[in-house]
Amino acid sequence: MRDKIKDILLQSIQVKEEILHTKIDQIMEITELMVDSLKKGGKVIFFGNGGSASDSQHLAAELVGRFQKERAALRAISLTTNTSILTALANDYSYDIVFSRQIEALGRKNDLAIGISTSGKAKNVAAAIKQAKKMGIKTVALTGGDGGEIAKLADVSLLVPSTVTARIQEAHIAIGHAICELVEEALS
Repeated sequence: MRDKIKDILLQSIQVKEEILHTKIDQIMEITELMVDSLKKGGKVIFFGNGGSASDSQHLAAELVGRFQKERAALRAISLTTNTSILTALANDYSYDIVFSRQIEALGRKNDLAIGISTSGKAKNVAAAIKQAKKMGIKTVALTGGDGGEIAKLADVSLLVPSTVTARIQEAHIAIGHAICELVEEALS
């Protein structure tokens, strides 16, 4: 068991080291998009499925609440939190549109839409990115592996260099925390 724990932690460290050496520019670009959106009165809209849904809620909470500094609330929302909307859209239409329909309703000029998908293959995340682009909203994809369709659709895509879902999710939250800290510093 001890060796297995060491292997898991080493895998996580190796993925983050690869990000350190190859993904700094994308992290900076996403941070700049977020700061620009918030300075212009826009909001950050997060969405994803499963663990990525949890990450979208977590990161929205870091912006609305606080990350490390006392400051004014920053405009952010996760599209995964309203179960009535999610279940009504899935039941009345299709699960594929649960995020795109919300983007249509809530998205505005100067917003930033951030789709999170470990595989990059989530149809509902891809549909939301397409809807955001149709509305002139800047888009970001946080994904892993080869990035799937989502990486090709977004204005900025950050692909975590792993195909292991757990390692990708760990990296997504580390990247998200780095961005939240930088955004907080820029806007405080």
